[in-house]
Amino acid sequence: MSIDSGRIGNSDRKTASPHILIVDDEPDIIELLELTIARMGMDVSSAKCVRDAKQLLQSRQFQLCLTDMRLPDGEGLELVQYIAQHCADLPVAVITAHGTTENAVAALKAGAFDYLPKPVSLKQLRELVKSALNLPPIPPEPVSQTQQQRQRALLGESEPMRQLRATIDKLSRSQAPVYISGESGSGKELAARMIHERSARYKQPFVAVNCGAIPENLMESEFFGYKKGAFTGADKDHDGFFLTADRGTLFLDEVADLPLTMQVKLLRVIQEKQVRRIGEIQEKSVDVRIISATHKKLNHCVETGQFRQDLYYRLNVIELNMPALREMREDIPLIAQAVLAKLCREAGRPECNLKNDALAILMNYDYPGNVRELENILERTLALCFDSEIGKDELQLPHKARVTQEISFTMPSVDSGANLALQDYLDKLEKDSIVKALNESRYNRTKAAKTLGITVRSLRYRMERLGLNDRAYS
Repeated sequence: MSIDSGRIGNSDRKTASPHILIVDDEPDIIELLELTIARMGMDVSSAKCVRDAKQLLQSRQFQLCLTDMRLPDGEGLELVQYIAQHCADLPVAVITAHGTTENAVAALKAGAFDYLPKPVSLKQLRELVKSALNLPPIPPEPVSQTQQQRQRALLGESEPMRQLRATIDKLSRSQAPVYISGESGSGKELAARMIHERSARYKQPFVAVNCGAIPENLMESEFFGYKKGAFTGADKDHDGFFLTADRGTLFLDEVADLPLTMQVKLLRVIQEKQVRRIGEIQEKSVDVRIISATHKKLNHCVETGQFRQDLYYRLNVIELNMPALREMREDIPLIAQAVLAKLCREAGRPECNLKNDALAILMNYDYPGNVRELENILERTLALCFDSEIGKDELQLPHKARVTQEISFTMPSVDSGANLALQDYLDKLEKDSIVKALNESRYNRTKAAKTLGITVRSLRYRMERLGLNDRAYS
């Protein structure tokens, strides 16, 4: 067994010094990494195989792990997965030979913080180490920068929302490009901001760009910037989105709307990490994490030739899917009340409450515009209603939809619900709806889920939460 622990530095060093673990079987690489990191004032331990690395990880705490992808007794990917399971707070970066993108992507999806191509650039190494050590610790509970964002983006205990929070926490501890898919109004920009706020880049700029709102003839100057006098009207230097977001995060919303000519230029900047402003000869290095989003099916755009396949693979390293509001109906009361409280504060009026019949209507509406539509409904309601208690008549939903029929058999009588707590009342509504749908479908869960307008997976989760089983509704 070959374990070299703390070869660089001495035992008198302060315990507060960051301790880095290097895993590689090439002596030259180990020596290069050790010397570079030691000169940054950090302690180093090294291992030459997966087994030795695991033993070191079990014996002490590290602040960063650098591992080669190919090791004598296994793959670096195995070590990445081990760290993700047993040392969740430890960032790990992989070293890949000859820029093998497939290995790097696999490592990022497994939970790696970032990757370094061989031959290792010392400048990139130093930047990676600094970024990794700047990662905030994993909080015991997800916390966004403001309570308002928490209410809008994180409120809810449905299974889709729990999975969303867990995925965002994981993505925030990586440098990998993220592609956020989902319907309009589902909160894609909020998710991007949450990833940024939890990441090592949280002190740096977050620049959001709506790609569909920029005229094609201005795209290059807006993205890459220009020098004073480069063209008529360029009366001062302009950095552009990439240079403004340097060391931070660039969020490309509606990325599918980029024209093909701009896609080519964007791809080059992402690959080379270099930007040249219009009117300048020299290129400038940029360190930007890309998060992109669109409500369109980006893979379909690739198939139809509207989006470049090579750019698609650069942007879609890890995909985050935003659930539609109708897939987490049990969260609607909490989200609606939080939005209503925010709107009341902004309007300077006393806080309002939603009556049970209004909540029942909201829970059964389909929301083509998702949370954004829910906000618009409540904002319109507040503008027209001056009472502190809001009922179903004040909501004025855009159309009757299917709620009229569903409410007729899900709503208990006023007397039966009058003495129930709000959550108990809503649980009874939901339980009655599920039982009726299952009975009418002869206990076919697929048909019942379709009737209720939810997925089979969501139906199973609701049945488990409400204590329903195959015999409970017979």
